[in-house]
Amino acid sequence: MKTLTTNGITIQVENHFLKEESQPNEGRFCHAYRITILNESSRTVQLMSRHWKIQDSNGSAREVKGDGVIGQQPTLMPGQTHQYVSWCPLETDIGEMSGTYQMRDVNTEEVFEVVVPAFRLLYPPRQN
Repeated sequence: MKTLTTNGITIQVENHFLKEESQPNEGRFCHAYRITILNESSRTVQLMSRHWKIQDSNGSAREVKGDGVIGQQPTLMPGQTHQYVSWCPLETDIGEMSGTYQMRDVNTEEVFEVVVPAFRLLYPPRQN
């Protein structure tokens, strides 16, 4: 599990290979990831948007930007957590994801960034 705290918001990432969704012989490698967002600050915050950077081992890179996460813009009071699961397809057996969330303090309207720790997307036979 990868964990990183930025501005009092802790992001934990767990990921695994989706064998049933993948077709390695056809260059399709799918990975699921679970994100846990923990508000360890003293303020109430709302996740407004996400920005992902996805890199695979052939040098291809793409970015994904959008409002919220999986159609939600969760609000977290101090001590609350939000968890969601999503997935990412790759054309190669090795890749990496990293990103940021744009958060908003609901009381002051201050907008700030929270870093999602980089994590590897690895086809299990490549783990040797």
